[in-house]
Amino acid sequence: MQRWAFAYEPSWLGQTDRFALCPGLPLKPDVNTSVEQHSTATRNFFENLLPEGRALDEAAAGNKISKANSFGLLGALGRETAGALEILPNAAIADTASSRRLVSRGDLAERIRDRPYLPFTVWDGRVRLSIAGYQDKLAVLEEDGQWFLVEGRRLASTHLLKPEPVNPALAGLTTNEHLCMSLARRVGLATAPTRLIHLPEPVLRVQRFDRRRLGREIQRIHCIDGCQVLGLPVTMKYERPFGNGEHVRHIRDGASLPRLFATLHQHAWMAATQRMALLRWVIFQVLIGNVDGHAKNLSFFQSVRRLSLAPAYDLVCGLVYAQEGFEDTFAMAIGDGFVPHALTSYDWALFAIDCGIAPGVVCREINKLGRECQEHLPSVARVVREEGGCASTIERVCGVIERQVERIMAAAPLISRAAREEMPRAVG
Repeated sequence: MQRWAFAYEPSWLGQTDRFALCPGLPLKPDVNTSVEQHSTATRNFFENLLPEGRALDEAAAGNKISKANSFGLLGALGRETAGALEILPNAAIADTASSRRLVSRGDLAERIRDRPYLPFTVWDGRVRLSIAGYQDKLAVLEEDGQWFLVEGRRLASTHLLKPEPVNPALAGLTTNEHLCMSLARRVGLATAPTRLIHLPEPVLRVQRFDRRRLGREIQRIHCIDGCQVLGLPVTMKYERPFGNGEHVRHIRDGASLPRLFATLHQHAWMAATQRMALLRWVIFQVLIGNVDGHAKNLSFFQSVRRLSLAPAYDLVCGLVYAQEGFEDTFAMAIGDGFVPHALTSYDWALFAIDCGIAPGVVCREINKLGRECQEHLPSVARVVREEGGCASTIERVCGVIERQVERIMAAAPLISRAAREEMPRAVG
């Protein structure tokens, strides 16, 4: 098997504000780490920078590179990854040339309509996307109300443009995500700003939190997703990596909430604050019925101050699509609970015990977020409707959220009692 290796430049190690890319690739190598373990850690980190699913297929085909050739794909797509990294061949490191390609609203509308025949990520004969995920998206620089595809060391995208999925069963997804993201901001979660745009095709505009504008230049901010934090390959982004089938659902070797909370305890800056932010993120996923809150839909800033939770993104009420045959179980369990409408106080109690959180704190935050969702959901829905959101999607999403809030708040008062009864089993 091919081995991967990574080492930090001495010049980077000599800086006072140096930091590691992720917990699994420390600045000072652990003498107890074997060559195989280092290779695995390196490969997992860098392969998580690549897109997934159809986007990966299109990137491989567009660059005439095998999907199995991750190193080659990183070389082809590495100029614009999530976070601060730019992966360039040696010859391109000193290249300061930059270019902008205007994307007009007409261009974008035409390309959205052409997706059944032409991959959305391919523009001017070149693959333009290197951001992980399944959903169609285009990374653009927004400047003076215009959008540009950019290249160059001093330029980078500032926004993602996400059209409606091609699959008609997912109609209204842009409205769904905009509503959930808007509600998250209203109840106090740090969340990537979104706006619904009509070309007339609906497009969700998402501001990137891993970019900062400095005059006419764009600063890249280093952030990593949950799989990179845990040192896992992309195939392990779900807690049940082999699915929910009868014979494999007991295998829970993938990313999980207890593992994420433990990693924050060990590696986070102001760990108690970061763990509280993660707890509120977890509860909100349950309240909105987001069954696809996997480890790659959660990101962290990694800096000289260590790990801190990045703003939320990809918040979607997935339960509204359950009748269309889509997944209706959580990506990461609450205790042993994967089924949203069947979560009990015992599931929440086991979650609290496994994650090292006081059960009373879990109960308090459920009640607080639940009440805030009940208070703000009507006004958020009204604003999204006024912005041209799909009325039927808004109604369905609101219905799911209202039912989820009622269920979870009903279970909350019994969490502490359940924890006392569950504790002997958890310890044993």
